[in-house]
Amino acid sequence: MSQLSVRHLLGIKNLTVQDIELILETADKFKEVLNRPTIKKVPSLRDLTIANVFFENSTRTRLSFELAEKRLSADIINFAASNSSVKKGETLLDTVNNILAMKVDMIVMRHSSPGSPHFLAKHIKANIVNAGDGTHEHPTQALLDAYSIREKHGEIAGKKVVIIGDIAHSRVALSNIFALKKLGAEVAVCGPKTLIPKYIESLGIRVEHDVFKALQWCDVANVLRIQLERQHSRDFPSLREYALYFGVNKSLLDRLDKKITIMHPGPINRGVEITSEIADSEHSIILNQVENGVAVRMAVLYLLAEQTA
Repeated sequence: MSQLSVRHLLGIKNLTVQDIELILETADKFKEVLNRPTIKKVPSLRDLTIANVFFENSTRTRLSFELAEKRLSADIINFAASNSSVKKGETLLDTVNNILAMKVDMIVMRHSSPGSPHFLAKHIKANIVNAGDGTHEHPTQALLDAYSIREKHGEIAGKKVVIIGDIAHSRVALSNIFALKKLGAEVAVCGPKTLIPKYIESLGIRVEHDVFKALQWCDVANVLRIQLERQHSRDFPSLREYALYFGVNKSLLDRLDKKITIMHPGPINRGVEITSEIADSEHSIILNQVENGVAVRMAVLYLLAEQTA
């Protein structure tokens, strides 16, 4: 049976095309499990203990991982930095080593500092899944996004995908670019010049600053929120002005000469980057992304556990 080429899921950049395809194919099987009328669990990880170690707030990602772990019958430890000894000055490595002393096999970690999972991977034996490291990567989000595009359109190769919004502060954008490019999609980014990094074109993607032109070009639009909590200076005059020039709304979609697919990783700032009318429309697969996230994360955990065995 095929195995991943890596022991940890630190980022999409570290994965081969075969790794990504294996994860997506394995997710297909787990989605069948989740769609059973009864018994939506499998005993695949019943001998493993997984710690969810979140140093940043999270709703969708944490709950999705926790549900994926329960569906695989793993034992779970949930750790939140806000209620921990981190507040007393304990280091990241000491915190994780104390968790590992409780015989934990795998760690799912979110941290505000880019590279934190990579640092841990060099110092501990447990498998690590990066659930988001600062503005760097968010690999499982990119995998579930790719899975959702494949599910909707049949394939990813040759599809045109535009990522709209705060590219500079988004870990979702970078992971999506890596994943989609590896799978053969054409990728573009769109947003204000102040929110698009200067290096981005070196990744082999298009840059557009006109939302209508970007939507007219694409098959799929992945809309990102403005990451105000990560911005150290105001990169645009106001949210109202951003919504006016870069928000995705019905009038824009009505002007297109084709139908496109709308995605969003959440949380949504309704009325800013996207209107409720579009987020809840037939164009949207946002809730499909949430559903697919559980199957994809089950696949990641299952395949990494094989590396432990």
